[in-house]
Amino acid sequence: MSDVVVRVENLSKHYRLGQIGGGTLREDLHSWWASVRGQDDPLQKVDGQPRVTSGEHWALKDVSFDVRQGEVLGIIGRNGAGKSTLLKILSRTTAPTRGSVRIKGRVGSLLEVGTGFHPELSGRENIYLNGVILGMRKSEIDRKIDEIIDFSGVEKFIDTPVKRYSSGMYVRLAFAVAAHLEPEILIVDEVLAVGDIEFQKKCLGKMQDVSKQGRSVIFVSHNMAAILALCPQSIYLNAGRLINRAPSRELIATFIKSLATKNNLPKKCGSNLTIQALSLATNPTICNSNANIVLSIRAAESDTISDVALLIYSDKGDRVAVLDLKQEGGRFDINADSVLNLHVAIAKLNIVEGTYTLGLYISSRYFDADELDIAEFSVISMERTYATYASAVRGIVELDYSVKLEN
Repeated sequence: MSDVVVRVENLSKHYRLGQIGGGTLREDLHSWWASVRGQDDPLQKVDGQPRVTSGEHWALKDVSFDVRQGEVLGIIGRNGAGKSTLLKILSRTTAPTRGSVRIKGRVGSLLEVGTGFHPELSGRENIYLNGVILGMRKSEIDRKIDEIIDFSGVEKFIDTPVKRYSSGMYVRLAFAVAAHLEPEILIVDEVLAVGDIEFQKKCLGKMQDVSKQGRSVIFVSHNMAAILALCPQSIYLNAGRLINRAPSRELIATFIKSLATKNNLPKKCGSNLTIQALSLATNPTICNSNANIVLSIRAAESDTISDVALLIYSDKGDRVAVLDLKQEGGRFDINADSVLNLHVAIAKLNIVEGTYTLGLYISSRYFDADELDIAEFSVISMERTYATYASAVRGIVELDYSVKLEN
């Protein structure tokens, strides 16, 4: 494998949907004995009729890629794309249906909250337990334990059974253990989002340090800024298939363009007006870049629009901005069966990454109301080179600023 530490070849994972087992040993023995005698499974019948199941599902289908020593590889994709299934197979917590995974070195994983911890053991005891699972000697763990406890920030509760920990405390200790017990390959799922922002920044910094030490990191996240900051390359999964592997900046733009965006057009506004077009010329658009919005309104009969404003809302329903589109004269006259075309140029779209909704307020002879939820657009950040705060806690406005250290 030379410097390749993870090789995934034609990996597939298949699940049968619906109830498979009976839930008890007695019921499963009944199913087995029926199969031995060539009879139908009694558990797959209800009142003598075949049980309706939901079919089958390929969580992964023919996925192949390599990870080299010291590489930090991101994995992006929609929910249900197969990212977590892939990490579980790499962590050997589940087996593939087909294909192979070859791994060179110890693997430290941070998947679901609480994975790998025994709830009755204290935090300190779980550190030693995880170290033993990784094949470390007690003396090696002894040298690391103070550093792990300090990084986790749960020293006050380190001798308390972890069943009493909050999800955030679980993640703090689990990441500290996974990163500091020196696995050759560190696998981290979106579970980091459970932690607070300060700890997320510590984790991203630690993963950068791990890669500089020649160890490899596989990182799944929906935080595109974190992927950009940490992963030079990423792979894009969709419906269980590997769509592409490319530089993260290029791949994230492709991924976001693939997201289905809402466009409820054409949209009637009363009996006379119809919104035919309302969209950003470039979607997704880059934070702090120029943005151009196209608006077209058709009138069936002659009309006068005395007021028209563009409304921008966040995905939480907060109004981000109102753009007054009236001319100096204060109105737009539209002839019968004609179209009013407006081009809105925004000098700098300084809002944080996320999904936003476009709406309109229109006042005319025949109509006076807000028309909301007309179309969606996405904003992405492509310039960050550091581990930033998650967009969910940065508010809405992305200020253009600089910092200067003065002695």
